[in-house]
Amino acid sequence: ALLYVGKLIVDQVVLLNHNASSQNDHHYLWQLVAAEFGLALLTDALNRLINLLDSLLGDQFSNHTSIRLMRHAATLDLDQFEDSVFYDKLERARQQTVGRTVLLSQVMSQVQDVISMAFLITGLIAFSPWLILLLLISIIPAFLGESYFNNQNYALTRSQTPERRELDYLRYLGASDETAKEIKLFNLADFVINRFKTLSDKFYADNTKLAIKRSAWGTFFSVLGSIGYYSAYVFILIKTVNGQITVGSLTFLAGSFRQLRSLMEGILTRFAAVSQGAIYLVDFLEFFEIKPKIAVAAKPLPFPNPVKQGFTFEDVGFQYHNSENWANRHLNFTLHPAEKLALVGENGAGKTTLVKLLARLYDPTEGRILLDGIDLKQYKIEDLRFNIGVIFQDYIRYQMTLSQNIAVGNIAEISNSSLIKKAAHESLADVLAEKLPGQYNQWLGRKFNDGVELSGGEWQKVALARAYMKDSQLLILDEPTAALDARAEYE
Repeated sequence: ALLYVGKLIVDQVVLLNHNASSQNDHHYLWQLVAAEFGLALLTDALNRLINLLDSLLGDQFSNHTSIRLMRHAATLDLDQFEDSVFYDKLERARQQTVGRTVLLSQVMSQVQDVISMAFLITGLIAFSPWLILLLLISIIPAFLGESYFNNQNYALTRSQTPERRELDYLRYLGASDETAKEIKLFNLADFVINRFKTLSDKFYADNTKLAIKRSAWGTFFSVLGSIGYYSAYVFILIKTVNGQITVGSLTFLAGSFRQLRSLMEGILTRFAAVSQGAIYLVDFLEFFEIKPKIAVAAKPLPFPNPVKQGFTFEDVGFQYHNSENWANRHLNFTLHPAEKLALVGENGAGKTTLVKLLARLYDPTEGRILLDGIDLKQYKIEDLRFNIGVIFQDYIRYQMTLSQNIAVGNIAEISNSSLIKKAAHESLADVLAEKLPGQYNQWLGRKFNDGVELSGGEWQKVALARAYMKDSQLLILDEPTAALDARAEYE
């Protein structure tokens, strides 16, 4: 529309220069200028609206998909998180939580450009249908090439997933407060950096090879497009010189052909980009196809209160995914109510695995676990885990306040300060709280808000407090005093 109004303006100016003009002719010229001004403002407003929506929806999409990803991950089994193939899928899904809203803006731009293209095609067809055919011949090869290289780029990106995860891990190793001690003590900086450089150089080489090939073919297709454009331009110039069309028509047709070529290239390129984006979204959806293996009973039973007979292991064995070795096998024993049982064994004997079986973080590969004579699988998982208090030896050091660090043991009671203080007292973490500048509101760790770093023993007291946040019928402590001093261990 802008080009056509521009054509009318040029023709009107030529007319006013060569002929005696009336006041009405001048009035018509200024009407055309006003119309072009209005169209320019409308075009700018539409472009700004698209950019605004793209920005706002980008944040919304990233937040929504990240939450959805975390919610689904929370439903999956622990052993699935211990599989490298799972982590590849998770990494690819995480990458799709950012930037995919460009698909929406591209679709909106497509609609806008298709409308503009319809007006331009109408004008060109009225002049010469052959120009449209010439335009298609010059553009379609570029579209096919773009589609081909999009698929090549996706295949390369997908194949690089494990190495990309390793690069992220090496970045963490090379610059983290949690690894700095050993990096310095064992002089590992060069080792980590060299490994990172080897992987990143390989990434660069693979990406460069594809980029050069893509650029070379892109240049060839661009030359084809330029030949098509200038062939049409020469054709239009000849018609103008021969007096078959006006100067205004020359500007309209030349501009229309140039803009139509640009629009069609944009539409085809965006179509290829949307197709590529859809391919990448498959990675996001693929993660949601992973389903938990731990089955939930059709009519789950509530956890018995109180437990009467206890937990019974009947020839229980567990084998990790993709492992030929058994972590546990032929376990037969009963844990009675009010009984204290110590599990003693070598490292790797399967003590922690047994704990995870009790909490149904794993299900036995063979045999079964009974609670009061009923298979553990028949109980409601949430009830089971609420009634089992577990503190693992590799507990998490949350970069949160002391109060929040304790409350994670029973997050529903995060606002119950008296219960939090009671749990801290039972684990001796209350003495620690009194020494901290912010007491229970003090941030722990160095990552946020002027946090305070604790010693290993102090962190273990905080972790122990989590176990006391619930009135659990079964309390499991996996090496709970490993980092405590002798007095604290005795107490």
